[in-house]
Amino acid sequence: MKWFNNPQTLEDLKKQYKALALGHHPDCGGCVKDMQAINNAYDKLFQLLKNTHTNANGETYQSTNKTEETPEQFRDIINALINLQNITIEIIGNWIWVTGDTFSCKNILKQHKFKWGSKKHAWYFHSEPYKKKSKKALSLEDIRAVYGSQTVNTRQQELLAY
Repeated sequence: MKWFNNPQTLEDLKKQYKALALGHHPDCGGCVKDMQAINNAYDKLFQLLKNTHTNANGETYQSTNKTEETPEQFRDIINALINLQNITIEIIGNWIWVTGDTFSCKNILKQHKFKWGSKKHAWYFHSEPYKKKSKKALSLEDIRAVYGSQTVNTRQQELLAY
Protein backbone atom coordinates (compact mmCIF):
# COMPACT_ATOMS: atom_id res chain seq x y z
CA MET A 1 0.00 0.00 0.00
CA LYS A 2 1.27 3.46 -0.84
CA TRP A 3 0.97 5.56 2.31
CA PHE A 4 2.26 8.95 1.19
CA ASN A 5 0.70 11.08 -1.53
CA ASN A 6 3.74 12.28 -3.53
CA PRO A 7 5.28 14.78 -1.08
CA GLN A 8 7.47 17.38 -2.80
CA THR A 9 9.21 18.84 0.28
CA LEU A 10 10.22 17.80 3.76
CA GLU A 11 7.37 19.91 5.16
CA ASP A 12 4.85 18.06 2.96
CA LEU A 13 6.25 14.73 4.13
CA LYS A 14 5.99 15.73 7.81
CA LYS A 15 2.40 16.95 7.40
CA GLN A 16 1.39 13.68 5.77
CA TYR A 17 3.21 11.65 8.43
CA LYS A 18 1.37 13.47 11.22
CA ALA A 19 -1.99 12.76 9.62
CA LEU A 20 -1.09 9.09 9.09
CA ALA A 21 0.19 8.76 12.67
CA LEU A 22 -3.09 10.11 14.03
CA GLY A 23 -5.06 7.54 12.06
CA HIS A 24 -2.81 4.49 12.31
CA HIS A 25 -0.82 4.76 15.54
CA PRO A 26 -1.48 1.78 17.84
CA ASP A 27 -2.24 4.14 20.75
CA CYS A 28 -4.98 5.69 18.60
CA GLY A 29 -6.58 2.37 17.66
CA GLY A 30 -4.38 1.62 14.65
CA CYS A 31 -2.44 -1.46 13.65
CA VAL A 32 1.23 -2.00 14.58
CA LYS A 33 1.98 -3.53 11.17
CA ASP A 34 0.53 -0.52 9.32
CA MET A 35 2.45 1.93 11.52
CA GLN A 36 5.69 0.05 10.85
CA ALA A 37 5.05 0.26 7.10
CA ILE A 38 4.33 3.98 7.41
CA ASN A 39 7.55 4.49 9.39
CA ASN A 40 9.60 2.60 6.80
CA ALA A 41 8.14 4.64 3.94
CA TYR A 42 8.71 7.84 5.92
CA ASP A 43 12.38 6.97 6.52
CA LYS A 44 13.01 6.39 2.81
CA LEU A 45 11.23 9.55 1.70
CA PHE A 46 12.94 11.57 4.45
CA GLN A 47 16.35 10.72 2.99
CA LEU A 48 15.21 11.90 -0.46
CA LEU A 49 13.57 15.13 0.72
CA LYS A 50 15.62 16.17 3.76
CA ASN A 51 17.08 19.27 2.06
CA THR A 52 14.02 20.22 -0.02
CA HIS A 53 11.86 22.84 1.66
CA THR A 54 9.06 25.29 0.97
CA ASN A 55 8.65 28.87 2.16
CA ALA A 56 5.46 30.68 3.22
CA ASN A 57 4.80 31.67 -0.40
CA GLY A 58 4.73 28.00 -1.42
CA GLU A 59 8.01 28.21 -3.34
CA THR A 60 10.21 25.12 -3.21
CA TYR A 61 13.96 25.43 -2.69
CA GLN A 62 17.01 23.28 -1.89
CA SER A 63 18.65 24.13 1.41
CA THR A 64 22.34 24.97 1.21
CA ASN A 65 22.76 23.84 4.81
CA LYS A 66 22.65 20.08 5.04
CA THR A 67 20.20 18.98 7.72
CA GLU A 68 21.43 17.00 10.71
CA GLU A 69 17.90 15.95 11.59
CA THR A 70 17.08 12.26 11.47
CA PRO A 71 13.69 10.80 10.57
CA GLU A 72 13.53 9.17 14.00
CA GLN A 73 13.69 12.52 15.83
CA PHE A 74 10.54 13.95 14.29
CA ARG A 75 8.70 10.63 14.41
CA ASP A 76 9.49 10.13 18.11
CA ILE A 77 8.39 13.67 18.99
CA ILE A 78 5.06 13.40 17.19
CA ASN A 79 4.41 9.96 18.74
CA ALA A 80 5.16 11.33 22.22
CA LEU A 81 3.00 14.45 21.86
CA ILE A 82 0.05 12.99 19.99
CA ASN A 83 -1.77 11.77 23.13
CA LEU A 84 -1.10 14.79 25.38
CA GLN A 85 -4.15 16.78 26.39
CA ASN A 86 -4.90 20.51 26.36
CA ILE A 87 -1.95 21.46 24.14
CA THR A 88 -1.64 22.77 20.61
CA ILE A 89 1.14 21.40 18.42
CA GLU A 90 2.11 23.66 15.56
CA ILE A 91 4.68 23.22 12.80
CA ILE A 92 6.15 26.53 11.67
CA GLY A 93 8.81 26.02 9.03
CA ASN A 94 11.03 23.26 10.44
CA TRP A 95 10.25 24.14 14.06
CA ILE A 96 7.73 22.47 16.33
CA TRP A 97 5.93 24.83 18.73
CA VAL A 98 3.74 23.68 21.61
CA THR A 99 1.30 26.00 23.39
CA GLY A 100 -1.68 25.61 25.68
CA ASP A 101 -1.68 23.95 29.10
CA THR A 102 1.94 22.79 28.89
CA PHE A 103 2.73 22.84 32.61
CA SER A 104 1.46 19.30 33.12
CA CYS A 105 3.62 17.94 30.29
CA LYS A 106 6.75 20.06 30.66
CA ASN A 107 8.86 17.05 31.69
CA ILE A 108 7.90 15.20 28.52
CA LEU A 109 8.76 18.28 26.46
CA LYS A 110 12.13 18.63 28.19
CA GLN A 111 12.81 14.94 27.64
CA HIS A 112 12.38 15.50 23.89
CA LYS A 113 14.73 18.52 23.98
CA PHE A 114 12.07 21.22 23.72
CA LYS A 115 13.07 24.60 25.07
CA TRP A 116 10.86 27.23 26.69
CA GLY A 117 10.52 30.50 24.77
CA SER A 118 9.62 32.91 27.56
CA LYS A 119 8.88 35.85 25.24
CA LYS A 120 6.56 33.75 23.11
CA HIS A 121 5.11 31.74 26.02
CA ALA A 122 5.59 28.51 24.07
CA TRP A 123 7.82 25.46 23.93
CA TYR A 124 9.84 24.95 20.76
CA PHE A 125 11.98 22.28 19.13
CA HIS A 126 14.41 22.64 16.27
CA SER A 127 16.93 19.96 15.42
CA GLU A 128 19.59 22.28 14.04
CA PRO A 129 21.60 24.86 15.96
CA TYR A 130 20.01 28.24 15.36
CA LYS A 131 21.75 31.56 15.06
CA LYS A 132 19.58 34.62 14.85
CA LYS A 133 20.46 36.76 11.82
CA SER A 134 18.72 39.94 12.92
CA LYS A 135 18.30 41.92 16.11
CA LYS A 136 14.60 42.31 15.41
CA ALA A 137 12.37 40.42 17.84
CA LEU A 138 9.63 38.49 16.07
CA SER A 139 6.39 37.42 17.68
CA LEU A 140 4.96 33.97 17.03
CA GLU A 141 2.46 35.62 14.65
CA ASP A 142 5.33 37.22 12.72
CA ILE A 143 7.09 33.88 12.44
CA ARG A 144 3.88 32.24 11.20
CA ALA A 145 3.55 34.94 8.54
CA VAL A 146 7.09 34.34 7.28
CA TYR A 147 7.21 30.52 7.31
CA GLY A 148 3.60 29.45 7.26
CA SER A 149 2.16 27.13 9.88
CA GLN A 150 0.13 24.01 10.39
CA THR A 151 -1.61 22.99 13.60
CA VAL A 152 -1.51 19.31 14.46
CA ASN A 153 -4.62 17.93 16.10
CA THR A 154 -3.88 15.86 19.17
CA ARG A 155 -5.86 12.69 19.79
CA GLN A 156 -8.15 14.57 22.21
CA GLN A 157 -8.97 17.21 19.57
CA GLU A 158 -9.71 14.45 17.04
CA LEU A 159 -12.18 12.81 19.45
CA LEU A 160 -13.91 16.13 20.20
CA ALA A 161 -14.41 16.73 16.47
CA TYR A 162 -16.71 13.68 16.22
